[in-house]
Amino acid sequence: MTLRLAASQLDLSRFLKPGDRVVFGQACGEPTTLVEALIEQGEAIGGLHAFIATSFSGLFTPESARAFRLSSMGAIGALRSMTKAGQDGRGALDVIPVHVSQIACLIEAGIMPCDVAMIQVSPADARGNHSCGLICDYVRAAVDKAHLVIAEVNEQVPYVPGETIPGELIDVAVHASRAPVEVAPAKIGPTDEAIARHCAEFIGDGAVLQTGVGAVPDAILRLLHDRRDLGVHSGMLGDGLVDLAEMGVLTNARKEIDRGVSINGALIGTRRLYDWAAHNPAIRMTPTSYTHDAGTLSRLSRLVTLNSALEVDLTGQVNAEQSGMSYLGGTGGQVDFVRAGARSPGGASLIVLASTAKGGALSKIVPALSGPVTTARTEVDVIVTEYGAAQLKGQTLAERAKRLVAIAHPDFREDLSRAAHAIENRGF
Repeated sequence: MTLRLAASQLDLSRFLKPGDRVVFGQACGEPTTLVEALIEQGEAIGGLHAFIATSFSGLFTPESARAFRLSSMGAIGALRSMTKAGQDGRGALDVIPVHVSQIACLIEAGIMPCDVAMIQVSPADARGNHSCGLICDYVRAAVDKAHLVIAEVNEQVPYVPGETIPGELIDVAVHASRAPVEVAPAKIGPTDEAIARHCAEFIGDGAVLQTGVGAVPDAILRLLHDRRDLGVHSGMLGDGLVDLAEMGVLTNARKEIDRGVSINGALIGTRRLYDWAAHNPAIRMTPTSYTHDAGTLSRLSRLVTLNSALEVDLTGQVNAEQSGMSYLGGTGGQVDFVRAGARSPGGASLIVLASTAKGGALSKIVPALSGPVTTARTEVDVIVTEYGAAQLKGQTLAERAKRLVAIAHPDFREDLSRAAHAIENRGF
């Protein structure tokens, strides 16, 4: 039987014990009421560990995390500040290198322990089922594995068609009415617009899009208003898709599966996006076992996937995680979608990045990566900067290097050309 409480009545010491492993819903589905409670009360319980894949709330800081030990799949969103080492030389965030599509499987297998699931859901429907609302991905896996499920039932979270949480699976329902986390659209600059123009050339009528959120994806979507029958099968959606839907461009009419429906795992945007998604039969929220599944994605033709990188080396290796001693990103769903887009008939996989960083002081096209390989060169299809698109699939290492030099910033091409010449001489 579900215990129902107001937020002011929540005493976590009644439910949690020292050493418990907590899994939070992530992104804009972060249960902020429950996070605040754990920050305030966790230290008194002691020995707690918590996992959240991404966070945009700003609630997690090196100071607040003293109440428990926090882990994540990367430094995405507001978690970036958590990776900076304190006076003791230790960061406040433990990074687990894992694809978002693997998290549910690892929870189910007990490899990523989940004693307590803390999630955010919508109010229940007439049958007593709660919508997962703004995030779906690994939520149900955490609920099914945990011995205790605490749900923030938020009146302001939309009921979005798709995955639901039956009321009987919730042990403690904490009722709240507060604005869910929002992520405002990024400011689009000239570099973003230039990258977007090159990307848009790969997106024709009937294309199925996988995209993230940010300035470049939003800039790309602005250029697609003259397309017809675009579709979506993505791990996340932002506000930019609402424009396409309202203009009749986003119809999903030509998809081989889920015709007429945008498939998605996370809504990351503003109230405009949330209101559009509420009770909308044109969208369905599904877990990563569907959004990122190779078998499912292989059934889609014209799939164009858009992912970002911190740097790319001259052979096509992609680093989307770490720059030197700074951890700045994460693995996310990049590899799943890169592979799917590159193999989709009539589709493409685009890795996008500005040609430089730090005000033009550093090239993002480099002879050798400064961090880990997020996506192997064997999977990479197309790299796009503001200077053009380098199609790498099926090309020799020497030809790849030549094409990547051509889309690097002109200030760095001479040095990169020397490194490319060495690859040409060796043949590898």
